[in-house]
Amino acid sequence: MRGGAWLAIAHRPAALASLAQAAQHAKMSTSRLLAESFAPMLDFIYPPRCPACGGGVGEQGGLCSACWSDLVIPSEPCCVACQRPFGDHGPEEGAICAPCLADPPAHDGIAAGTLYTDTSRKLVLAFKHGRRIALAPLLAKLIAARLPVADRGGVIVPVPLHRSRLWQRGYNQAALLGRQLQKMGHGTMCVDALMRTKPTPALGGLGKRARARTLQGAIALRSSRKARIEDTDVILIDDVLTSGATSTACVKALKRGGATSVTIACFSRVLDEALSH
Repeated sequence: MRGGAWLAIAHRPAALASLAQAAQHAKMSTSRLLAESFAPMLDFIYPPRCPACGGGVGEQGGLCSACWSDLVIPSEPCCVACQRPFGDHGPEEGAICAPCLADPPAHDGIAAGTLYTDTSRKLVLAFKHGRRIALAPLLAKLIAARLPVADRGGVIVPVPLHRSRLWQRGYNQAALLGRQLQKMGHGTMCVDALMRTKPTPALGGLGKRARARTLQGAIALRSSRKARIEDTDVILIDDVLTSGATSTACVKALKRGGATSVTIACFSRVLDEALSH
């Protein structure tokens, strides 16, 4: 075989990879061009509104300045175990909060995009119950800002819904957030790693112990997904972290399945001191 033929064969994988990348880039460019072309028409028919208060904004999916200012982003110093913010006059860096000292968490950290405020509540309600699924990219970006540097080697697992709740709602809001984190390079989605083995009532109004009793045996790792979880760092994704009962049940199921670590990621976090026990 002549040298030129060998050279062509040697470079064929690289050439095919370059062609695939070029095709993907062209596809993305076309999608962006179409979106930008139709944006003025969409804005004319549906003027951009703040999803939290309904006020006018500059572009679709954005928040007004007043609602942005009402969002509270967790900051340092914070608990090294659960990232609970201590505030300006709290302990120095490296301290552990009282709840974690009293009851060491099963998880390996919490990445919350915001703390629970009136605006974050409105966004969650619009996203979860108002079918405003277009909010997923905005909420996920706030979550991603609190996560470590993106690592595609991990697995993203959404908190599961029971099939009856999923049929009723039509989508799992946690899975939609997980898809966005995957696009941002924070791991690979395993949408059905966890399952609800039985329906549970709404946990609102229940104390921490009552929530834990209600969820006992309700969440399990799907046996067919154990290989995806074993010896892997997992991001457990949900929209809101309230008492932590649901997430704790999920974390324990994942760790029984062999997960190396489980970090809880959520859009909004309700601090324990704001709950009724």
